[in-house]
Amino acid sequence: MTVLGVDIGGTSVKAGLVDESGRVIEQQSQPTPHSSGDFRQLLRALAARWAGRFDAAGFGCKGLIDAASTRVIRSPGPVAFLEGLSLSEMAGLNVPARAGNDAHAAMAGEMRWGAARDHRHALLFTLGSGVGGAIVADGRLLGGVSGIAGHLGHVTVDPWGACCICGNRGCLETVFSARALEAEVWRVVNAGCATKLAGGPVTCEALFEAAAGGDRAATVILDKAVYQLAAAIAGLLFAFDPEVVILGGNIARAGVLLWRPLAAGIHERTRAFLGREVPLVPQQTSDPSGIAGAAALAMAGI
Repeated sequence: MTVLGVDIGGTSVKAGLVDESGRVIEQQSQPTPHSSGDFRQLLRALAARWAGRFDAAGFGCKGLIDAASTRVIRSPGPVAFLEGLSLSEMAGLNVPARAGNDAHAAMAGEMRWGAARDHRHALLFTLGSGVGGAIVADGRLLGGVSGIAGHLGHVTVDPWGACCICGNRGCLETVFSARALEAEVWRVVNAGCATKLAGGPVTCEALFEAAAGGDRAATVILDKAVYQLAAAIAGLLFAFDPEVVILGGNIARAGVLLWRPLAAGIHERTRAFLGREVPLVPQQTSDPSGIAGAAALAMAGI
């Protein structure tokens, strides 16, 4: 089986052919169009490029997506114009197609080829500009009644916290995401605190580098954020009792400054009741583009 995988992001659309081993055979990337008409043209061009060479298609896209119809129900942000539209219809496909949000696509890839392959219960967090999530329970990727299950970034960690894009307040995404961490850096710098972060780029990479170099302000920002992430994951361990917790996304590549205190914080909060260690592991699917994960959604539905 060969599947067309399409990963739809705010800045680029990545697509390619994926074989049954999860290998991306061919791929290409294009800037994300800014209108539904241009987007339709792009999808049709991608389908035409590989016409006759794929047996099914899978789409990964931020937001709330109906898996069977591939209709985008809600996608706040740069591709909001896709709301109400079917991705497979826009592409003019005559093969089976499935879709899901980007985190569900990532988990589908992990279930087929990665860290969740031999497990029936798993949680996945994608740590990037936002916080995505996915849940495997009894061997199945949970969608819930409306397909919203797995949005772990919108678990409330502070009921009086900052407003979130989802309409809630104090979501995990408002305290641990690239946007949230960079906002904290801006706050510290603008307050005039002594820090190596002043005058430099306001990025997560700069924050972790400063903390690694002993910068006190950077360390305080990270300690607080990691503590809150650990608390959220600990609560979800009690809710879902997974065999493994998988971390993906750009922030997950930060190294020991993230992984060591995060594992310690989760252990401290869960050891008494859970009575076992839950492995905290990196995403293992070899393709970081999202193409293989999107294809895995289709493979799982056929």
